[in-house]
Amino acid sequence: MTASTAEVGAAEIGTVTMTYREALRTTLAEEMRRDKDVLLIGEEIGLFEGSYKITKGLLKEFGPKRVRDTPIAEEGFTGAAVGAAMLGLRPIVELMTINFSLLALDQIVNHAAKIYGMFGGQVPVPMVIRTPGGGGQQLGATHSQNVELYYSFVPGLKVVAPATPAAARGLMQAAIRDNDPVLFLENLSLYNSKGEVDLGAAPLEIGRAAVVRPGRDLTVIAYSRMVPVALEAARQLHASDGADLEVIDLRSLRPLDRDTFVHSVRRTHAAVVLEDDWLTYGIGAEVSASIGEGAFDYLDAPVRRVAMAEVPMPYSKPLETAALPQMTDVTRAIKDTLAATGFNNSRSIRHD
Repeated sequence: MTASTAEVGAAEIGTVTMTYREALRTTLAEEMRRDKDVLLIGEEIGLFEGSYKITKGLLKEFGPKRVRDTPIAEEGFTGAAVGAAMLGLRPIVELMTINFSLLALDQIVNHAAKIYGMFGGQVPVPMVIRTPGGGGQQLGATHSQNVELYYSFVPGLKVVAPATPAAARGLMQAAIRDNDPVLFLENLSLYNSKGEVDLGAAPLEIGRAAVVRPGRDLTVIAYSRMVPVALEAARQLHASDGADLEVIDLRSLRPLDRDTFVHSVRRTHAAVVLEDDWLTYGIGAEVSASIGEGAFDYLDAPVRRVAMAEVPMPYSKPLETAALPQMTDVTRAIKDTLAATGFNNSRSIRHD
């Protein structure tokens, strides 16, 4: 069954195929039915049904009191959501892109993230901030960024970046029910991607990575858009070189599940880290440092990182494509790392 045949209000149990967009939309609707304290707030989410149609049909079902259209004032409505969360509601803020979250940086970093600690644990701030990002859409330098590192750096926030429709559903359920503020990152290129979703599955645990492809020769660590890229690279290199690659989807950037990927690298003895962001000071740098601390004596080769070019994103399509990490960049890094370990292509072993 595909989710495209089901309306927002349909109650289904079982495994269905749906897009990332549909997984988000149906989960928002289900959580709003489950808990009357859940409400949506953001630009064009009501009458226009969202810039990316994630909130399609929700105004009609839940009304303007729970689906609140706002002016173009990110700091203002994010701050209003912080106040609503402090008073017991569970607001879900939609920021049109993560680039616009910079206008609400003070509310996110100095208020949402700090209030619980500053009030001695007496006032939780149970809110979700949904926002898409990423390049590849020819939106220019100021609309094509992945600035998740800014927020992953901040204690008091939780930051998740699902890569599949199933993860989008499970992490959205968890984020809405969490008593801490959660930044929910969506990559624009994933909205139309499809996958199987178990509608009866329990919410995923924030702070837990997933081994999405077991392997023994090398660990590939990725999140968001780079997870399907990693899986495709693993498939290609298995077919062409006999390499058996393990792929780990971080899912959560704060908290970061170091145990899962460090344990993996201790078994495979090599790692390549992928991110759709700038290399310097990036998420990959933190992951690499964690591997150095937890698995240094197990490594047969240096950890390699693949990231985008350190430039403002070009508008020109050929230049934009060149700036983003591509499959050839990923497979080259993996092959180079395997070669450094002594990997034997013909027998999928290393020379001791």
